[in-house]
Amino acid sequence: MSALGRVVRSGVRRRRVQNAVIGLATTMAVTAAVLCASLLVASSAPFADAFAKQRGAHLSVRYDAAKATAAQLAGSADARGVTATAGPFPTASVTPSLDGEKLVPMSVVGRADPGRDPVDRVTLTEGVWATRPGQIVLSPGAGAPPVLGLKLSFPDLPGDPTLTVVGVARSVSRTADAWVAPSQIASLTAPGARAGYQMLYRFADADTGARIAAGRAAVKAAVPAGARVGDQSWLSVKREAEQETAVFVPFLVAFGVLGLVMAVLIVGNVVAGAVGGGLRRIGVLKALGFTPAQVVRAYMAQALIPAAFGTVVGVVAGTLLTRPVLSEAEEAYGTAGLIIAPWVVAAVAAGALGLVAAVAWASAARAGRLRAVDALAVGRSARPGRGRAVVRLTGRLPLSRPLGLGLARPFARPARAAAMVAAVAFGATAVTFAVGLAASLNRVQDAREHDRADVTVDPKAAALGPDGGPDGGPGPHRRGPGGPPRITADPAAITAAIKAQPGTRAYYATAATQVTIAGLTGSTELHTFAGDATWANYRKVSGRWFEEPGEAVVPSQFLAATGTRLGDTVALNHAGKTVRVRIVGEVFDPRNQGMNVLTDAATLAPASPPADSYRIALKPGTDAAAYVTALNSALGSLDVTARSGPSGGESEVILVLDALAALLTLMLVAVAGLGVLNAVVLDTRERVHDLGVHKALGMTPRQTVAMVLASVVVVGVAGGALGVPAGLALHAAIVPAMGESAGLTLPTAAIDVYTPPELLLLGLGGLLIAVTGALLPAGWAARTRTATALRTE
Repeated sequence: MSALGRVVRSGVRRRRVQNAVIGLATTMAVTAAVLCASLLVASSAPFADAFAKQRGAHLSVRYDAAKATAAQLAGSADARGVTATAGPFPTASVTPSLDGEKLVPMSVVGRADPGRDPVDRVTLTEGVWATRPGQIVLSPGAGAPPVLGLKLSFPDLPGDPTLTVVGVARSVSRTADAWVAPSQIASLTAPGARAGYQMLYRFADADTGARIAAGRAAVKAAVPAGARVGDQSWLSVKREAEQETAVFVPFLVAFGVLGLVMAVLIVGNVVAGAVGGGLRRIGVLKALGFTPAQVVRAYMAQALIPAAFGTVVGVVAGTLLTRPVLSEAEEAYGTAGLIIAPWVVAAVAAGALGLVAAVAWASAARAGRLRAVDALAVGRSARPGRGRAVVRLTGRLPLSRPLGLGLARPFARPARAAAMVAAVAFGATAVTFAVGLAASLNRVQDAREHDRADVTVDPKAAALGPDGGPDGGPGPHRRGPGGPPRITADPAAITAAIKAQPGTRAYYATAATQVTIAGLTGSTELHTFAGDATWANYRKVSGRWFEEPGEAVVPSQFLAATGTRLGDTVALNHAGKTVRVRIVGEVFDPRNQGMNVLTDAATLAPASPPADSYRIALKPGTDAAAYVTALNSALGSLDVTARSGPSGGESEVILVLDALAALLTLMLVAVAGLGVLNAVVLDTRERVHDLGVHKALGMTPRQTVAMVLASVVVVGVAGGALGVPAGLALHAAIVPAMGESAGLTLPTAAIDVYTPPELLLLGLGGLLIAVTGALLPAGWAARTRTATALRTE
């Protein structure tokens, strides 16, 4: 064992380049594996875990305080199927301002304590709870920055109250955008606005939409008629939370698989190269009495030592990278406390070392099978005559002799050249796939932002709306139970003011209401548009945008749920009347689980709901701030206010994933380049005597560098030519599957992300990887002295 240990230590000291390659390959694979496995384990059931821990509300209902008393609402706890309730809590809908700029409307609930109620035990993540007037606790998705100490003003309310953010909290049920002390609600209720209450319910059975509907009916029967304003089911919140990350988890899984396969390829090539380059050493070891098993173990140990260091570094790097990803997952799932499972780290580390051992054993098995006499006879020289025909062919080309010799070199060692081509091809595949996947994710995020506009006109006072229907979750047009705040000002006056502004390019008014469809349970959200909405950020999947009343566009999920297709007519039940619309287009719209209908406002006339906002696109070069100031002056005393945006900025989830994509791609490229470097180092060392002969005949250092770099040109071009189509095929297979896993049909724009110039650059990327990997050995060859090279055998 001591002799074997000396052999292992000697091999590790001598093969520094190979050690670096194995170590970095293992680091990359372990980092990606820890990141992916941790997120998968943490996100396997985060919403369910958080919902059970917080005793989330199966149904949150908004009531009109003018039609039901607090005692009457508390009595609904005895309704059939109800197992626990919380409330009634006083509520208000307000529009805060920050530094004089209007923010989005938010639903505020008055609660004395976050965690003592039997339903919806809110998790306080920062600061303290609001216990007295003048304090407010924000939810991370409230629309106002969740920063402690922030001052939010309410200039549209009597007394111009100002609240200080003292805490940040999460409700897994998303029952509110913010919480205040119950005594604060009165000062947040606008004159003439209807006061409201919120009741939170848990049911004995609430795992399906039908059971939620039954519970809703029982609760409705237990309160005065007409008291319910709107409600929200936990199923809609759950589906929305799961869809937030369903598209992104396969992204990390793909990188994990790429990293592991890349590590297997590189480690196998390095060990095989070490065996091929050390045949004479293997023969000497066997002549000295080493058994075949000892020789195999020696080469396995030489691979496992740097792999162990790479595993440790990979575990640390993966842990550090996983923390911000889990933080973003907490935001998406509305939960807290997602941690890296220790058993995941242990399993990844053990698996990586086991994989390296298996690959090293398979590659080193050749060393064990060789006879000592054969190993001593063959040595490390290439088979005589191999590649001579190619050398003669390149000699006829109009190239310098060093370039010709370099171009012909891969054919002298076809197995080694094939290994380099595989490494480069895999690197090019990974880069092509990563670039396309990142572009697709960004386009998916962009397609989700339907409210993008240069300027938005919203109501000043967020009064309770009449429409909030069952299963209506918070979204761009809904701020929780109770429906969106409506614009009560004269639409003609608003549109006249917008048209009069010289910077207006286009505008439309939008409203959301609830409709039912025969044969379907629950409700469907109907979005109406008045004005030119063709520029709205709805990505078309098929068909066209509606052009006249009676036409509609719908998401893919709506078509699947209703069994319809383009050209079919659907009957919508709205306000006791049946409205028929013809489907003319399919769009990407994951809100409300895709159960949305988009149509012209005139389709519902004269019962079309009042607009809840106006979206304005500005002419190029228009100053948005100056436009908002001028428009607010023109709107005058109308009960609306103009503000910039929303601009549709990129979400933090996408930013984190983009950063991870860049980092993991760089690691993959680095490992591919090191794979080339290792092969070129072996080849250069084997040819050092020939190199001395070339230098003695007059080859300059610059020509030496050119010869070594030329030896990887064919490898780089071949690897790029193979890798780019493979990356395209991988992207075309995985991206649609990612959409299907989230129940979405992605728009064509999210899949067709490559352009011809990009493909050309990606193809040249294989050549760049190969040349970069050969730079260091080329410099070493150029610096080698002629006499030293001639003495080397």
